[in-house]
Amino acid sequence: MDLAEFNDIAPFNDEEAAAALSRLANHPNTPWISRYIFPDKPASFLAEVLRNIHTVDEFQNIVMSKAVEWVISASMKNFTYAGIGNIKKLKGKYLAMSNHRDIILDPAIMQLVLNRNGLDPTEICVGDNLLKQKSVELLIRSNRMIKVIRGISARELYLSSRQLSKYIRESITSGHSSVWIAQRQGRTKDGIDVTEQGLMKMLDMSGTKDFVENFKEIQIVPVSMSYEYEPCDIMKAREVLISRTQKYVKRELEDLESIILGIKQQKGNVHMNIDTPITEAEILEAAECDKNDRYKKMLYVVDRRVIQGYKLWKTNYMAYDWVNATTKYSDHYDKADLEAFRAYVAGQLKLVESTLDRKELEDIFLHIYSNPVQNKENFI
Repeated sequence: MDLAEFNDIAPFNDEEAAAALSRLANHPNTPWISRYIFPDKPASFLAEVLRNIHTVDEFQNIVMSKAVEWVISASMKNFTYAGIGNIKKLKGKYLAMSNHRDIILDPAIMQLVLNRNGLDPTEICVGDNLLKQKSVELLIRSNRMIKVIRGISARELYLSSRQLSKYIRESITSGHSSVWIAQRQGRTKDGIDVTEQGLMKMLDMSGTKDFVENFKEIQIVPVSMSYEYEPCDIMKAREVLISRTQKYVKRELEDLESIILGIKQQKGNVHMNIDTPITEAEILEAAECDKNDRYKKMLYVVDRRVIQGYKLWKTNYMAYDWVNATTKYSDHYDKADLEAFRAYVAGQLKLVESTLDRKELEDIFLHIYSNPVQNKENFI
């Protein structure tokens, strides 16, 4: 695969990654991070490792897998996954299309699962809004990140989307690499996992064949991430509330703060489900629809698969019963669970400015947890 025309969005190659990681070795936070990831090693260990890494694969195996394992052990009660056999059965590369609950952890966890099972990693589509900090850019571009350009004009967005779509398709069909992409731009902030129609159009427009063949050859694999305690839940609720009355403007480094909070926050139980690829029959059914309706049909297929693969936790059932003033799912939790969840909600609401309407904020917060239950009901 000739990467020349994709230089501005493609991940770092081995040489570029080695140079970037050598720079990161000198970052003042590197010893601090080293103590967490490699607690049995001296604080200088990570810096030495980074200076001696020569390939992206080495970085993935030596550092990133250890880092994600540390996040799991430090912030999750249990981590489980299902469906890895669906990838093992695939011939060729694929497009993992996932719901998006945490900026970094969603794709990072998938890379760890692939690594654990001896499977090739994917490249990862990440918005360039995360690259404002040079150290973060060096880190994630060394970790197979495909740059998704945001905040540009409609014309620029069209051209950028064409380039991104072409890169994804060529990467998959040439056997260069599988790709991970979120089903929508930005994290889900209301607990409702929906795929953007523009994403399906983007993927189709890079193909040179008909609708059916264009989607068959990229092998879309739906992925569902389920967190018992949603990463950055109160910050998501706050953003939704403010956005109801005015344009929400992120603070400088707010995305970086969200990355750190998402990593550190206790998440309880976490599950990842990898579904079977979208079938030819499902694509054929969509192809029978007219124009934009065919994309809507493809969206429905992905949404249904993601939602069906979503694992519901006690927090989801308790929030659903709470907001709907019912005991419909009370067999999934007990009184102690509910008291603990109420205390958790109250504690999270105290973390943001008191000038925000508490009742409305609480309602938004609870729907982050209750909506997955409603979504499951809608797709039964």
